[in-house]
Amino acid sequence: MPPPSPTGAGAAAPLPEMSHPDPSARSEGAVLVLNAGSSSLKARLLASDDAVLWQGATGWDATGGSRGPDVAGVLAAWLLPALEPWRSRIALAGHRVVHGGERFTAPTALTPEVLAELEALVPLAPLHNGPALQVMRQLAAVWPDLPQWACFDTAFHATLPIAARTYALPEAWRALGLRRFGFHGLNHQHVAETVSRRFGTVRPDTGRGQGPLRLISCHLGAGCSLCAIAGGRSIATTMGFTPLEGLVMARRSGSVDPGVLLQLLRFGVAPAELDRLLNGESGLLG
Repeated sequence: MPPPSPTGAGAAAPLPEMSHPDPSARSEGAVLVLNAGSSSLKARLLASDDAVLWQGATGWDATGGSRGPDVAGVLAAWLLPALEPWRSRIALAGHRVVHGGERFTAPTALTPEVLAELEALVPLAPLHNGPALQVMRQLAAVWPDLPQWACFDTAFHATLPIAARTYALPEAWRALGLRRFGFHGLNHQHVAETVSRRFGTVRPDTGRGQGPLRLISCHLGAGCSLCAIAGGRSIATTMGFTPLEGLVMARRSGSVDPGVLLQLLRFGVAPAELDRLLNGESGLLG
């Protein structure tokens, strides 16, 4: 069974609850796609032909406390009962994971070793990677024989040219892995593939190639980013080392003069407080 490819998963509006009228219809080898974020868990069950068998979403708050959302309770009270009609036909689960770092640039089967590596990346995207990891671990606990895969928002941006992914920092700092990763890659990839299918790369009037398709993809939600795409490859994007950089967002500041942050440190603001306020109380909310 090939890995899932949940293209288009992102900070979309909550999914309306729906299900296919016949649980047995086209459900053999179904794939469960999960998108765990700071404010909700979105789920969709896809048949082998991409038909939607069921979808739904439930809200939670990953920012309100150190323990995070009650993942065990959500799975027990909502997700598992909803999936029960198809449970014997679900072949695997695919998770949207926001940050894959330098290591994860393709869909990856979850193993204890992979989970440990993903745990180390949580500080780079705590509002998203943290809840996603909790869902992975809890799902493995209650459904141990279900294969799970991770698909990464950063993977699409693995094609960023050196000039686009490099920060103008001292070489010693860059050696620590400080670089632009980019995010919302699953959605930007989905946009690129959809536009390419619709418009193609051949001019219908002449039949001649018109060169690689070039476009700017806009992901606009609670989190926002732009991506320049040429020939189906990411060549520039607004988010950086973390999902905090770039456009002004609902609660995230987006790009800020580093001098402002240095001044706040001089005022005595602790790094943890900077993190909390920049990620959760800035942007349009601020």
